[in-house]
Amino acid sequence: MKKLTKREEKLHFRRINFNKMKKDEKKSVMKKFQTHAKDTGSSQVQIAILTEKIAMLTEHLQTHKKDKHSRRGLLGMVGKRRRLLKYLQMSNVAQYADVVKQLGLRK
Repeated sequence: MKKLTKREEKLHFRRINFNKMKKDEKKSVMKKFQTHAKDTGSSQVQIAILTEKIAMLTEHLQTHKKDKHSRRGLLGMVGKRRRLLKYLQMSNVAQYADVVKQLGLRK
């Protein structure tokens, strides 16, 4: 195995911790927004997960202002969440209102 530099070790360690944290948070968010026991991909769940990721990435960008690659990823996530919200609003207004209220997204 290739020996890592100190910088690479630090980045690798951060990436591992970030993924573990994300997995636990993802499960807890899924439980809050599931419509049934095995629901992992409904619009409500996807919107909630994206909202959590957006919050984490926004916090990261507060400290790392020049991280343009992450900023581009953030914009993609915001656009995806917006499209999912639009779909949910057209298909089921009651669930849309509930998700927006629980996540505190709009006025």
